Amino acid sequence: MWLTGFDAPSCSTLYLDKPMRNHTLMQTIARANRVYPGKHSGQIVDYANVFASLEKALSLYGVGQSGHSPVEGNDVLIGELRQAIADARRFCLGHQVDLERIEGLAAGGLERITLIADAVNALISPDAVRNDFLAAQRLVHTLYNALKPDRAAAEFTGIEALLALLAAEIRQQLHPEGPADLSDVMAGISQLLDASITGVAIQDRNLPPMDLSQIDFQALAEKFKNSKRKNIDLETLKAQIAARLNRLVQLNPTRTDFLEKFEQLIAAYNAGSLNVEQLFKALLELSASLSSEQQRHIRENLSEEELTLFDILLKPAPDLSEAERSKVKAVARELLEQVKALLVLNWRAKAASRAQLKLAIEDALDLGLPRAYTPELYQQKCNAIFEHFYVSYPERDASVYADTQQA
Repeated sequence: MWLTGFDAPSCSTLYLDKPMRNHTLMQTIARANRVYPGKHSGQIVDYANVFASLEKALSLYGVGQSGHSPVEGNDVLIGELRQAIADARRFCLGHQVDLERIEGLAAGGLERITLIADAVNALISPDAVRNDFLAAQRLVHTLYNALKPDRAAAEFTGIEALLALLAAEIRQQLHPEGPADLSDVMAGISQLLDASITGVAIQDRNLPPMDLSQIDFQALAEKFKNSKRKNIDLETLKAQIAARLNRLVQLNPTRTDFLEKFEQLIAAYNAGSLNVEQLFKALLELSASLSSEQQRHIRENLSEEELTLFDILLKPAPDLSEAERSKVKAVARELLEQVKALLVLNWRAKAASRAQLKLAIEDALDLGLPRAYTPELYQQKCNAIFEHFYVSYPERDASVYADTQQA
């Protein structure tokens, strides 16, 4: 049943321990050749000496118009892996990273850890360099896994583990939950090389995200001036800002101007218009702006939810006096309370609930907004407010603000 079923799980290696012929043999070995994500090829290990039958079956069923057999020996895969590793070494050397030198150092040693940190700094930025390195590492990893369990894979374990380590450290530095402890990763790699050739396991870490409002930007700028690994510092800051921006925009869609500014800075850096120091300085300035934005609801005497409605009603808005602005703020408070009371279970799927919500929004804005709002602008605000509730409040007691601390 496993051999003939079309819902069989991914199979990379198939062991033949009994004679097979013709279509049965072809159907069997095809299980190892089925495509899956991250799978390069399948491998047949023959204990029953069916190779002669395999060649006969291939002559009947397996040779296409090209006339070439779809089955190749492991020497072809080994050659592809050697080439991929050579390309990865050459790419790294072009960015002042000598993988051969790092391989020759004792695992866990201070010099090796230092060189790995330097390598991460050289390969993590700009984006094009990082993406090219990660692509090279993925190819090596895929070919290496395809070669196992052949003993020939042992020859490539060290370099594959090193490339995997560098890639894992780069990804960890980009992760907003904080950088990895390189010494722990190195200890894991050392155990791997002593025990097996199964790959690299990177331990997950659940460090708290950086709170931009608590950063001493002046101290951070001074630290960056003396840093020996500015690329890592830059990419870490980029990742932290990106994570915070995504959250801020999720809470308040009117903040997209901050996100656009961030994307423009990154694009300018990748294009060579800004160097590392200039981008870091610009990102620090943007970080300071985000810190101020995070606290704006306190200055406006509003909750984060109320501030979002207030911003939607004001961006854009006609020229308003201070009294009219206060009136809009009162509308935001009252509207949030009214609409929340109307959110029933599975409200988005119920036409009556959606209609009731739209009507409540229209009535509240009609009664509360200053007369300076034109009918066209009023209708635009009604639509924008409804869309906001539809996206941000998917269920009666669930919203994107659920874990937001209110002042």
